[in-house]
Amino acid sequence: MTSKRTFALLAMLVFVLAACSSTAPGGGSKTPIKLQLQWFPQAQFAGYFAALDKGYYADEGLDVTILPGAVDIVPATVVAGGKAEFGISWVPRMLAPRESGADVQVIGQVFQRSATTQVAFKSSGITTVADFRGKKIGSWGFGNEFELLAGMRKAGLNPDKDVTVVPQQFDMNAFVGGQIDAAQAMTYNEYAQVLETKNPKTGQLFTAADLNVIKWEDQGTSMLQDAIFTSEAWLAKSGNEDIAVKFLKASFRGWIFCRDNSAECVDIVVKHDAKLPKGHQTWQLNEVNALIWPSPNGIGIMDQAAFDRTVQISIDSKVLKAAPTGKAFRNDLAEKALAALGSGVDTKGASWQKQTVTLTEGGK
Repeated sequence: MTSKRTFALLAMLVFVLAACSSTAPGGGSKTPIKLQLQWFPQAQFAGYFAALDKGYYADEGLDVTILPGAVDIVPATVVAGGKAEFGISWVPRMLAPRESGADVQVIGQVFQRSATTQVAFKSSGITTVADFRGKKIGSWGFGNEFELLAGMRKAGLNPDKDVTVVPQQFDMNAFVGGQIDAAQAMTYNEYAQVLETKNPKTGQLFTAADLNVIKWEDQGTSMLQDAIFTSEAWLAKSGNEDIAVKFLKASFRGWIFCRDNSAECVDIVVKHDAKLPKGHQTWQLNEVNALIWPSPNGIGIMDQAAFDRTVQISIDSKVLKAAPTGKAFRNDLAEKALAALGSGVDTKGASWQKQTVTLTEGGK
């Protein structure tokens, strides 16, 4: 005869199993998925946080955990090592480990344009890349310097002789303090940091009128940035291509939501332990949306010419020894995800317009 204690233990076991099991909307178990970011939580990754919070991943039967990145985290290594199913990375940072044997493949090119710039005060006299000659040029390193180096070479400068490359922290303190003549800055982050800082000479915030901005997108040396990638071996397993399509579909929904509901999307980002304040995140999302929209062929579709340019610059910069072999990217999964969203969903954002965001000191 079964004791009351046995019944109690069985009941507890059932409760624990139920608590540990994720349930899909239809009542089935959800598929656990990990997404590795390449940086700390911020509006650069807003679409993924929105897809999580709005239930878009859950709608697809996915239980997604978003892993924050850091300076020393290489998403391609994490994914190739099986610690996450999907990763977000700049394409060159994914291609370099791939050439060394990492099993990674882009399946969704979210950012259509580059956000990398070099920023100088107008008082420096720097208006073109050629004006870098003899100047102190900031660079973050860690794979962020490739567009800068390519841009200098295109302008006829030898980065090893004609300029002084200064290691730059991931802030604009050295630039504002005068130790750097032209600093590396993302349109969605460090550029705004300057505009959130008071000019010590005037006591007022710096303005865009104080700065000259050289965008590598305009110089023809831009490289593809945030892309969704995974492992070819993982994709080859039964059912995983379908999971990838579902992940892409939900992620694209998240980015579309952030395009059309930017204020709510910023609140979602801030909730997810984003370190930079709300005002700064508002600027950031506005600029990130400008990197995605319009997406001429639909969000997530890789442009072959942009990929080829990225590869060539990577080779010229000795990031890669040669062009990738095999299929470094594929568009078919993203195309299926776009089709699954339906014809009534705007996946191109051709009519999207940037907002005007007013920055305050410290980005509050």
